[in-house]
Amino acid sequence: MNEWLASLGVELDIVPHLIALLVAYVLALPIAWDRERNERSAGLRTFPLVAIAACGFIQATESVTVGNAEATARIVEGIINGVGFIGGGAILVGKLGTRGTATAASIWATGAIGTAVGLGAYDTAIVLSIVTFATLRVMANFKSARNLPDNGEK
Repeated sequence: MNEWLASLGVELDIVPHLIALLVAYVLALPIAWDRERNERSAGLRTFPLVAIAACGFIQATESVTVGNAEATARIVEGIINGVGFIGGGAILVGKLGTRGTATAASIWATGAIGTAVGLGAYDTAIVLSIVTFATLRVMANFKSARNLPDNGEK
C-alpha cells in the first residue's frame, strides 16, 4: 500500500504523529482525572480530546506552515480562540456566583499542552501538565480551608 501511495506522491510517516498525539493524550490525563474525580462538567473524555485536537491541528498544518512563523502563529491563534470558546461553555453564571472558571482555565491549559507537543516543545508541555495538575490539587486544599464554616472560634 505504501508503494501505491508513494506513486501518488503521498508519504505516510505516521509513527511520529502517533507518538506526539499519545504524549499529548498522556499529559492531559492527570488533569482530566482530577476534574473527573471532583465531578466537574468536563473530565476524562474532554481534556485528552482537547489536547490531541490542538496537537493534531499543529501537525496537520505543518506541511503548509513549515518555515513560515506567521502562518504557524495564525494556526496557534485559531487554536487559542477555539479552545477558549470550548472553555467558555464550561462557565456558568448564576445568582449565587460564577462556577466553572477553573474547568475553563484547565481546558485552555490542556489546549496549550497539545499545542506545545504539536510544535515539538515537549519540555513546555510537561511543565504545563505538572503545573496545571499541581495547581488544581494544591489550590483545592486552600479553597476548602477558606470555605470552612465559621463557628465563631478563633
